[in-house]
Amino acid sequence: MMGKDGQPLGSNELFQRVRARLKAAVGEDVFNSWFARLELEEIVDDLAHLSVPTRFLSSWVQSNYAEKILEAFRSEAAGLARLHFTVRVNGQARPRLHQAEAATEAVETEVPAIPATPRTVREPVAAVPAPRGDALSGSALDPKMTFDSFVVGSANEMALQVAKQVAHAAANNTVSFNPIYIHSSVGLGKSHLLNAIAWAAGAAEPGRNIVYLTADHFMYHFITAVQRQSALGFKEWLRRVDLLLIDDMQFLQGKSATEFGHTLGTLLTGAKQVVVAGDAPPRDLEMLDERVRSRLSGGLVVPINSFDLDLRRAIVTRRAEQAVSRFSDAHFAPAVLDYVARVVVSHGRDLDGAVNRLLAANQLTKEPITVALAERTLADLVRQRDARRVRIEDILRIVSRHYKVPRNDLLSSRRSRDVVRPRQIAMYLAKALTSRSLPEIGRRFGGRDHTTVLHSVRKVEQMIKDDGELAQEIELLKRMLEE
Repeated sequence: MMGKDGQPLGSNELFQRVRARLKAAVGEDVFNSWFARLELEEIVDDLAHLSVPTRFLSSWVQSNYAEKILEAFRSEAAGLARLHFTVRVNGQARPRLHQAEAATEAVETEVPAIPATPRTVREPVAAVPAPRGDALSGSALDPKMTFDSFVVGSANEMALQVAKQVAHAAANNTVSFNPIYIHSSVGLGKSHLLNAIAWAAGAAEPGRNIVYLTADHFMYHFITAVQRQSALGFKEWLRRVDLLLIDDMQFLQGKSATEFGHTLGTLLTGAKQVVVAGDAPPRDLEMLDERVRSRLSGGLVVPINSFDLDLRRAIVTRRAEQAVSRFSDAHFAPAVLDYVARVVVSHGRDLDGAVNRLLAANQLTKEPITVALAERTLADLVRQRDARRVRIEDILRIVSRHYKVPRNDLLSSRRSRDVVRPRQIAMYLAKALTSRSLPEIGRRFGGRDHTTVLHSVRKVEQMIKDDGELAQEIELLKRMLEE
């Protein structure tokens, strides 16, 4: 490759000069956000082959900066007239341009040459067409979680109908209720519904920009973007979606929760559909500020209740039918299905697990699937009936109501006696009735240190010994939580 001065110029040296021109043209902040991870793979004739790590970055750079990049190349090497962008996979670029299969890569798009005459009107640069796999971006979707595989009953019927309406509206470029917030305890089908919405809305038009993210992935993407100085790109990516689905909202913490609040407001203002799922109502998501909780509460809040016997029986029957379709020699008698539905009352995932255990025992030992086998195989699941799973959210609610102290005060730094004592009792109950560690309890109580929790637990234990009336009061709270 010949430089503009007519001297030979290596590819690496050329690209370093191009990078320097870009940094001078757009500034260091923009350069770090969009060009820092741009790499030159090779130069073939008049075409420069560039690679980037993500589809989003490829689309954004081509849509907004391709002409500027090509100008920088042509300023250093007049013979270059075209650009070719490739998405790197697992850190490796796609096949080289001189390999025949490169021409068939759907995500690779060449940028037309810029006409030599400056006054000529330039053709707009087309963005990379979004293939189906990219339209459903974000966290991985489970292909088994569709509306067809969802078992409906009185506990979840409303949530299912709302989810179907959202998917239908999204597929037709309209917005139904917005935002939608689905909440329930663990294992009752929230994630299944969000996955089903994504599949159903994306099936009608693969190019739809549908993003499903779990809260931990949302935090990971946000933190990574900040570290790589590309937070602007992350925000733009989220704000350009047509349908945003956020799962496990209760795990969102810190600045990521603040960023979600900004994103939610922008999407709702732009009439973009947002669906959120969590294990508590919006008002109990103490990690979010009041404005965000208010916006979630102002939409359509849909609970999924605990499964009744009929729904548990329907779920077990469906899972058994699916098992038999894979293993024709397996047989689940009606009595076994009734037994499982009656004794496994925790949540839907345990029902799935119960069927899988019985199937595994049958296939490994060839013992028929009987009630006796179920009693032995599912003993630990049956024992879970004896003690209701108590959550810290339940403790905060009960203690707040009993002592007439606002929930936010229990999590605050207020030190008045009417707040400190209920807070200490709530921490004691969290240690006594849950499996959470002291650091975990501290984090849920406003980010307190584990030593503070330990002090509260010991203080309440001593008060119980010294004050019989208080001991009876705490026993009452325990019964209220375990009912």
